[in-house]
Amino acid sequence: MKRNESVEDYLESILVLREEKGMVRSIDIARHLDYSKPSISRAMGLLREKQYIVMDQEGWITLTPQGEELARRIYDRHRLLTIWLTALGVSPETAAQDACRIEHDISEETFERLKAHIQAHRS
Repeated sequence: MKRNESVEDYLESILVLREEKGMVRSIDIARHLDYSKPSISRAMGLLREKQYIVMDQEGWITLTPQGEELARRIYDRHRLLTIWLTALGVSPETAAQDACRIEHDISEETFERLKAHIQAHRS
């Protein structure tokens, strides 16, 4: 599984769920993303192979340092883009959906410039 939008979505979901619940299992991810259990199981296997996560005997999922770094980067992008779009007058629901699409495709350079602009113009 190469690093792509779905990998980033899974890692971001694990991070968000961990912050909400403390601990995460595959079933939590399936419910959060509204995906089937077999799809999540396959994805978790691929994330383990790429060393983004580890799973213990009871099925609890932990992000590795590499997985944590990628998840945090995507989640931070998502939050900033959502805030920015909402400040522009986009409804919160649409802002969150659009931020999810933008967060994967925007270059690091553009994101950093946008982030600096937003921070400089906070009211």
